[in-house]
This record gives sequence, C-alpha cells and structure tokens, in this order.
Amino acid sequence: MTLRLEWLDEREEGAPFEESWRGLLERLLGIAGKMEGVEEGVVTLTLTDDEGIRKLNREFRGLDKPTDVLSFPMREAGEEPVIRYADEYETVDADADAAGGEAGEEEEEDGDTEAYDPFEEPLGDIVISVPRMYAQAEEYGHSVERELGFLFVHGFLHLLGYDHGSDAEEKEMFAKQEAVLAEAGLAR
Repeated sequence: MTLRLEWLDEREEGAPFEESWRGLLERLLGIAGKMEGVEEGVVTLTLTDDEGIRKLNREFRGLDKPTDVLSFPMREAGEEPVIRYADEYETVDADADAAGGEAGEEEEEDGDTEAYDPFEEPLGDIVISVPRMYAQAEEYGHSVERELGFLFVHGFLHLLGYDHGSDAEEKEMFAKQEAVLAEAGLAR
C-alpha cells in the first residue's frame, strides 16, 4: 500500500485546470508523508469555487463566508485506524465485474484502470477554493503553484491532527509546511 491522492474537480465546466498541479500535489503528498512518517492512506482533494467552499464552511464551521482551504480528517488525532472487512466491499468488486473490469480495479475518468485496494485507509478530504488560491498568490506575490502547495500541505497537516489554535501550535505547523515546501522547491 502507498500514500495516494484522489482528485475531484467540482468547479464549473470549463474552469481552467493545470495538469501540472496533479504531479506537484502528488510530489508534495509524498514529501509530507515521508516527513511525517505516513506511508499509506488516501487523501481526497476537491477543487471548488468560493461558493462551494462557503457552503461547506457554513455547514461545518458555522461561518457563512468563503475560505481558502478546509480539511475533513477521517479520524481524530491519535485515534486508531478504522478496520475494514472485505465483505464491506463486495459491491465494489461486483460493480467492477458487471462493468467488465477485473475485481479490485476501478476505472478513472480518462479510461485508465488502477488497482483498487479496499483496505487503504482514507486519511480525509481537503477542499481548496481555486479562485481564493489565485487571489492569495497575487496578494502574497508568489506563484500559484506555491499557494496551491501551501494550501494543500496545510490541509494535509490538519488531516494528521496538527492545528494552529495557539502560538506554539501555529509555529510548529507552519514550520512543517515550510519544510515540505522547501523540499519541493517552493520556498519563499
């Protein structure tokens, strides 16, 4: 098993998509995972717009305004991984068989088939507002890739239980973010 990134784009049809983002984010996930000792699991990234993230922010945080990134961990910090049993996934394999695929595989949007491991632990979901990402990149005077990387790594660290509620926590979390970004060549 490995650390894997799943990708969802919920923005309006025709919204610009940079294919280079996928490689960048997979590289950042690998670097951050290695630095944090996380070798396996699934992270789901959703790209959305300000309205989409505003709805989530209102529903889950009670804040009726857009934000840049939200994280939804699948377990609390320190909590043991959820054990999944094979019989919970019979419908996945049955669907694959019905579609003419091999059991244990799923078809991606582009038609490629990748191995599907029902025992991969979902680490959680990260949601990024792409318009906010572009605006912040301009505001901070750095590249869109740097801002995307910053938001993604920030979200990933939240999935692992890091927070920035106190000065000490913020200092630790932001130092970890910067270390990952520097390793990826996205230092300030």
